[in-house]
Amino acid sequence: MTASIDQAVCNSFKAELLGGVHDFDSGSGQVFKLALYQSNAVLNATTTIYSASNEVANTGQYTAGGGILASQTVSLDSATGIVDFADLSFTGVTLSALGAVIYNSSATNKAVCVLDFGAVKTATSGTFTIQFPAFTAAAAILRIA
Repeated sequence: MTASIDQAVCNSFKAELLGGVHDFDSGSGQVFKLALYQSNAVLNATTTIYSASNEVANTGQYTAGGGILASQTVSLDSATGIVDFADLSFTGVTLSALGAVIYNSSATNKAVCVLDFGAVKTATSGTFTIQFPAFTAAAAILRIA
């Protein structure tokens, strides 16, 4: 299979959400993480779990498995359910990433969604920040309409 990262809500996540596996309420105790991936990764709607395969290497503050997403917020904007997270930064890193996977480390690393950065993003002895979009029905990182 040709390497590619395709932005998608994971198919398995949709069924798991209805089955009560994932709880984004900040008081639920579930931990969601974001892992970064190199351009040779294959990630898309069929991704089911976090995998270390083709993840960026440990560097600075970035370690295998990525970082914990904090301050998750759930809301309803018009008729769309939305989820937001605080921006996530890794300091002192030298890395290149084409995308990421958000996953639930509290639920055996089940994948939530795949993020495609659109191009390889880099940091050299610096800070790599994932900036989440506006917390609205039109832009939130995770939306259910």
